[in-house]
Amino acid sequence: MKQLHIKVLVGLFLAAGVLAWGGARLWDSFGTLPSVPVAAPIVLALIAAVLAATAFSLRSRLRAQRERRPGAKGVDPLVAARAVVFGQASALVASLVAGLYGGVGVFLLTAGLEVTARRDQAIYAGLSVLAGAAVVAAAIFLERVCKLPDDDGNGGVDAAV
Repeated sequence: MKQLHIKVLVGLFLAAGVLAWGGARLWDSFGTLPSVPVAAPIVLALIAAVLAATAFSLRSRLRAQRERRPGAKGVDPLVAARAVVFGQASALVASLVAGLYGGVGVFLLTAGLEVTARRDQAIYAGLSVLAGAAVVAAAIFLERVCKLPDDDGNGGVDAAV
């Protein structure tokens, strides 16, 4: 499984932001811009919380397993792999969604915030970008927790043998 790269996530964020900004400009010239849902930052924050809770749970279980504590409950490798895949997928989607709301937020900021509804939409868009960044951070933390230790270069054979 390949590791997430920050460059890819930033590229997705920027591409989605530019496209959303242009789309918002075009849409606003033809009529009213669709609103940013209030639930967007809430849902993203919940996903970030689930990813962080999963990472902390797996980290404590892996630490207990490494330290060979009595009664330590091990981590099934398939569970760890599924958690990493969920984290990576969440990070990719969150960077796209955050870019989308970031582009709309930039458009709203440059178009003027005299109207209360537009000001509220800009706030929701900004909170969505922050929550999307939290999802990405939690996903990267989860990925680091589930990463296998590096090979020592001897092919798994003990040096003493």
